[in-house]
Amino acid sequence: MESLFLDKIGLFSNQISRDDLKAGDHIYSWRTAFVYAHHGIYIGDGKVIHFTRGDGLEIGTGTFLDKIIVGSVPNHGGDNNPCPNCGHQSNLDGVISSCLDCFLSGGNLYLFEYGVSPAIFLAKLRGGTCTIATSDPSDEVISRAKFLLSRNVFGNYHPFENNCEDFAIYCKTSLMVGKDYVLGRSGQASSVSAVAFASRMVSPWASNAIRLFTDIGMRKDVMKVPVESLVAVNTSAREG
Repeated sequence: MESLFLDKIGLFSNQISRDDLKAGDHIYSWRTAFVYAHHGIYIGDGKVIHFTRGDGLEIGTGTFLDKIIVGSVPNHGGDNNPCPNCGHQSNLDGVISSCLDCFLSGGNLYLFEYGVSPAIFLAKLRGGTCTIATSDPSDEVISRAKFLLSRNVFGNYHPFENNCEDFAIYCKTSLMVGKDYVLGRSGQASSVSAVAFASRMVSPWASNAIRLFTDIGMRKDVMKVPVESLVAVNTSAREG
């Protein structure tokens, strides 16, 4: 009954089977009772490139972020049962490659949608499931993801300002905000802000309207940023 209800509100509408996966797909899996989803780029051969934060680096904040960060770390049955393909990954951070099982961590598989209409976007009651922006060809998406993996450069991980969804959307679109290469706020982060703002407003659709306005496919201040330029800027900032 619960699954049927969640399907009707659009939470499960993007669920797919492994047989339907294609290289270059932006996929995600819900964590922590559907509070947060972990995103990545499927590159084929059962492998996913994604952006994460190592276990323990955010622990101790005393907030719900502790559970979120732990939930985004690849897991294959705990530290005493490392994945035969990936080994121990709990202490890795940044851009990493995992098998599909480790990426999902026991969760279901969902496909992030690109090029949706404003009407479809507004019909989704949860952020972080689709965008109005269109995807680049799969070979370009995979090339970006692999380049970022080889350099392990995508800035410092932050749940709301620079997260796994931002990484996957960049790989799919190469879009960033403004001349300083600022990431567009992810759908999940926008949802949190929108709900907080809309709670003071009358309209029940206010939060969705805010999400639509901040979607990277709707913004006028975005630009295509080559992955080599992004890596150069981030490397310089890290070394500086």
